[in-house]
Amino acid sequence: MYQPSRLIVTPGEPAGIGPDLILQHAQHPSLVQTVVVADQHLLAERAKQLGLEININDYSNASEDCGKLTNTLCVKHVPLTAPAQAGTLNKKNAAYVLRCLDVAVELCQQDNNDIKSALVTGPVHKGIINDAGIAFSGHTEYLAELTGIELPVMMLATKGLRVALATTHLPLSKVSEQITKPLLTKVLSILHEDLINKFGIAKPRITVCGLNPHAGESGHLGEEEINVIEPVLEQLRANGMQLTGPLPADTAFTPDKMQQTDAYLAMYHDQGLPVLKHVGFGKAVNITLGLPFIRTSVDHGTALELAGTGKADRTSLEIAMSTAQELVANLSVVTNKDQVCV
Repeated sequence: MYQPSRLIVTPGEPAGIGPDLILQHAQHPSLVQTVVVADQHLLAERAKQLGLEININDYSNASEDCGKLTNTLCVKHVPLTAPAQAGTLNKKNAAYVLRCLDVAVELCQQDNNDIKSALVTGPVHKGIINDAGIAFSGHTEYLAELTGIELPVMMLATKGLRVALATTHLPLSKVSEQITKPLLTKVLSILHEDLINKFGIAKPRITVCGLNPHAGESGHLGEEEINVIEPVLEQLRANGMQLTGPLPADTAFTPDKMQQTDAYLAMYHDQGLPVLKHVGFGKAVNITLGLPFIRTSVDHGTALELAGTGKADRTSLEIAMSTAQELVANLSVVTNKDQVCV
């Protein structure tokens, strides 16, 4: 199987469990070079706190094997703005968190025929970034802005279930006005294309949830299904897409329907993701579709109460890393492109 040359990983919030997960991962050998974009001193101090042996090598002077060996990290150093204490947020480090993302994307964009990368992100704390006076709604939107992408699509996946979102981090009161024909057409087109190109599904079957209870009950509980969602689905079906819906969200995820679906499209964040996280919490991966590279992430938050305790579970990070490799392998097979940033 094709393997990317390196995984580029951002631990996320320095006070959270992101650094812990990276350090736990480094206790085992890797087939792929892993480059961590973070403060070297933060990682060294957290390793000492966790009682883990670690050798930290600077990425700028690294060999190809750097980041593959046991107890070794290959680090692209980005200095903290202020000292970081496990479990205690500090808004002074908000800019540091975003700078790590900036550098990671820069590394991805430097790829060539000999170097191909996969971006994997650890959890950030959106609240503390906003408290620092920085407008930030999430990784998905920030990475899209960095890369000049108008509309990214957020999808979470676990065994047997993929859920994409028409809208992401919005107050519920603003969702209805965002559900428009152009938006749904674009989101479904991106989802359909990436299921083919990145997941290797030749003819994707997509189930679309309605916005309202009972999918609007023929207009009695809302008219978005009649006026917006159904016309879009009819048009895209005419273009060859296999689309089911709009279905009431409370019955869309039954076992028989899941067996007939490659991916769901939920209208808003808490419509589809509670189902997915019930099925596979800690064993799911967050994937951003529509970017010029593949990006995966853990499915959990910063877990401040676990930072520095050694009790954090790295399963989701491992799944995010392995999924990134699988997706670029699919992309390589389907598109046969020489230059791929994943």
